[in-house]
Amino acid sequence: MPIIEAKDLVKKYRRFRRRSGLWGSVQDLFHRRYETVPAVDGISFSIEAGEMVGYIGPNGAGKSTTIKMLTGILVPTSGRLTVDGLVPHRHRYQHVKKIGAVFGQRSQLWWDIAVVEAFKLLQKIYEVPPADYRRRLEKFSSVLGLEDLLNIPVRKLSLGQRMRCDLAAALLHNPSILFLDEPTIGLDVAVKARIRQFIKEVNREFGTTVILATHDLGDIEDLCHRVIMIDHGRLIFDGALEELSSAVPLDRRLMVKLSTPASLEEMAALTQSLPLNLYSDDPYHWRLEFDPRRLSAPELIRHLLTHLRVHDLVLEEPAIEDVVRRIYEQSAVLNVRR
Repeated sequence: MPIIEAKDLVKKYRRFRRRSGLWGSVQDLFHRRYETVPAVDGISFSIEAGEMVGYIGPNGAGKSTTIKMLTGILVPTSGRLTVDGLVPHRHRYQHVKKIGAVFGQRSQLWWDIAVVEAFKLLQKIYEVPPADYRRRLEKFSSVLGLEDLLNIPVRKLSLGQRMRCDLAAALLHNPSILFLDEPTIGLDVAVKARIRQFIKEVNREFGTTVILATHDLGDIEDLCHRVIMIDHGRLIFDGALEELSSAVPLDRRLMVKLSTPASLEEMAALTQSLPLNLYSDDPYHWRLEFDPRRLSAPELIRHLLTHLRVHDLVLEEPAIEDVVRRIYEQSAVLNVRR
């Protein structure tokens, strides 16, 4: 039986529609106009225990709204939703004991007390046995590098330090499901790598189900085998990451800065045997777009370094918005539904 089931899930908001101008403001004083906006519009999916699922879509697609319904923060307008056998908004006390949540732009830690004191408060709230608490804290501190942070007030932590502490806090009570909403937003590469590795270990060791809502395709590709994609509140793709990648070419961009200039003719001759597209605004800066299924990034970089004097390289991932656009363009191939 799936650990999460959503059937025809809908969440609508009623918002005030303001008129423009002075006369419009006067009219609004006596007769207000409202409109109903569907943030989530009839989505259905099920998730098995132990899965790591990426939940993606452009800004305003309804990702965070869905996560908030799954965690019990928001009440669905209609539809059916169960998480580990419970209806989140009806059984909040039992539900929160089974889940952990990390929201990238908010912290669940108390701002003015030391991290370790916040952890102790969470131990009491979730009624975690002392032996289990000590064992988990020791493990999480080791993997996430929290030893030097435990006695620092939360307000003095950097964003990366706080995110690592928030992850540990969300897992102290050993939840069966972990909800992550933009857990690596604004973090540097080293901290991202540490957090991704930690999530993998938690999933492997404890069998924790992970729902990851993010704009970072690197997080999705590194952690998730399955992707659920929504746009304008509607489900447009649900399947394996490999299926998405094979059906929709996710071109990479390699930004190259040269130490010595190269003409278009020289670059075209140099790369004529490689399946890529060349773009440039000046002879020192080049953009190379390529399909990673046909040409790997290491192979391309090795070829450039062998034949050119390269000053700098930056590899860019495709934007989620581009993936959504391509899925719409190829909806007949993917058999997606709006």
